[in-house]
Amino acid sequence: MPTPPTHTFTFTRKQSASNKTPRQINRNLVFNLIRTRQPISRADLARVSGLQRSTISLIVEDLIHERWVLEGSTGRLPRGRRPTFLELNHQRAVIALDIHPAQTTVAVADLGGRIVAQNVVALPSDPNKAITSIVAAIRKLIADHSDKSFDGVGISLPGRADPQLKKPIFAPNVNWPVQSIKSKIHRATGLRVEIDNVANACALSEVWFGDSDGVQDLVVVNVSEGIGTGIFSNGRLLRGANGMAGEFGHVEMEQDGHPCGCGGRGCWETVASNRAGLRYYREITGNGGPQSFTALVKMAQADDKNAILALEKMSSFLGRGLRMIASALAPSEIIIVGDITSAWHLFGPKIEAELKHNAFSKAPKLRPSFEGNTARLRSAVALVMNQGLN
Repeated sequence: MPTPPTHTFTFTRKQSASNKTPRQINRNLVFNLIRTRQPISRADLARVSGLQRSTISLIVEDLIHERWVLEGSTGRLPRGRRPTFLELNHQRAVIALDIHPAQTTVAVADLGGRIVAQNVVALPSDPNKAITSIVAAIRKLIADHSDKSFDGVGISLPGRADPQLKKPIFAPNVNWPVQSIKSKIHRATGLRVEIDNVANACALSEVWFGDSDGVQDLVVVNVSEGIGTGIFSNGRLLRGANGMAGEFGHVEMEQDGHPCGCGGRGCWETVASNRAGLRYYREITGNGGPQSFTALVKMAQADDKNAILALEKMSSFLGRGLRMIASALAPSEIIIVGDITSAWHLFGPKIEAELKHNAFSKAPKLRPSFEGNTARLRSAVALVMNQGLN
């Protein structure tokens, strides 16, 4: 199968497209409009974007030549030339990896972020065999979808590293050699591999798939076994020295609190992560309780009082940490990603109340990710397609 031409897009929505706008931004704007409004005609692209029809024609022909976009059905008009509608080439796809300490979800996603197929890989107890299991799952998905052309592999990682992996990865909750995953997957598949912190990836995904327009400042907080933060400001991700910007999960919240995987004690993630919620339930009931956070959330949704108390305590600490982020960064919006969002109607008000408590200024808009449980997987598409934002 021929390798498709490689091109990188900067997907920030609602950018103006005047005569002074570089051709690259115009191209990105047109691609994004096709993605969000497909099927759409060239005439409608010109009307919506404000670009000249001649400019639209040149860009569209370029996208068709490189197989990002396909011509589809034709429309009917009372008179004049019948328009040809454009849509994304859904035969192009991305392999998406959502890594957790004990399991990894491997999926196929198309350029529109639709999850075509996915498998959950339970990682072996021998940490040295974890990557071997992941590579085997990737190869199987590629073989099962041989009709598709894969643009790359995107990996959402619960840890930090610079994008080129030239520095050691900070992943305190993962006990297997994750730093070698990029090179091993590339050797096994021949595909380009993009890897980033899950919160950074979800921030890009919000710009790509979500309701954010890519202009305002936003913070994505991923709540899982730990807590990660992705910061999108002035049209780009903030990374900091060695890619370590946003590690609010390891800011101390309780002196002499529970030990954290980073080596500290009482970090924010020890009191507000999924693991903390499960621990609170055990402390309240005095027994083992559910084995997974998903099960705990379902118990709360079924009106289990102890589960509700445990998640309310977790939500209170989560909101306090968000208040710290709001005071430090003053974002326009904070977006929560994670299983807690499936019960947002129960715990969102508690989180928001803590965020607004004694706030120095107007609190940012707070909402759960509209992508739900697919946020981490769909973010892999943004990683592969959005190198221009890094």
